[in-house]
Formats: sequence, C-alpha cells, structure tokens
Amino acid sequence: MAVPILKQGDVLIASIQSVLSDQDLIQLRDDFADKIGRYRTKGVVIDVTALDVLDSFATRTLRGIAYVARLRGATTVVVGIQPEVAFAMVQLGLALDGVATALDLEEGLERLRKSAIRSVGHAR
Repeated sequence: MAVPILKQGDVLIASIQSVLSDQDLIQLRDDFADKIGRYRTKGVVIDVTALDVLDSFATRTLRGIAYVARLRGATTVVVGIQPEVAFAMVQLGLALDGVATALDLEEGLERLRKSAIRSVGHAR
C-alpha cells in the first residue's frame, strides 16, 4: 500500500495509516529521497500515530529516511509514537538515534520551524 506524501510549503508530510510491508517501507524511503530533491524540501514529517507496532525493520527504515533526508538538506521529525509503541521499542532495544520526534503533527511542524530559524541564524 503506497503512502501518500503531501507537500505543504517546503515540508513533505506522510501519514502512515496501517502497518506497511517491507517493500512498502522501501518504496516510502525511495519516494522521500526523490521528492526531497525535486521539491527542494527543507523538512519531512512522518506521522505514525495510527500504528500500534513499529518493528525493527520499520524503525531502521524510518531512521534511514531521516539520514537520507539530512544528506539531501532536510530535517526529519517522526510524530505520534504511541506510549505502548515507545515502551515496546525500548524493551526491544529499538531506537531512532539522531531522529527528532514530537507528540503530534502540530508540534512536529513547530519543531521544524524552530530548526529552520536556528539554521538561518547559524548561516549568518
């Protein structure tokens, strides 16, 4: 099942609504890599609110999307990790090292906005 990626200004947003197959996750990663360059994206938000499980492959793929985005000049925020999912990730030793997280889409967009402001301040 393909995950739609919406463009909002210079931010790309994907809301994962159901558990994805490994192939779907790879396709999502590839779609982001392509669209980040095509749209000159500065921010990526991946909303996982609807998920009640994040397995090791999904976690690695989300981390991979964030790393690819960073290499292409964009900041990634994963939003909506449910408490039960967070507990399970900790128990299984799964981590999103180096990937920003936020409670919801609104907070994720605000985090990207603040990150952009900091980047402009450092560029001066």
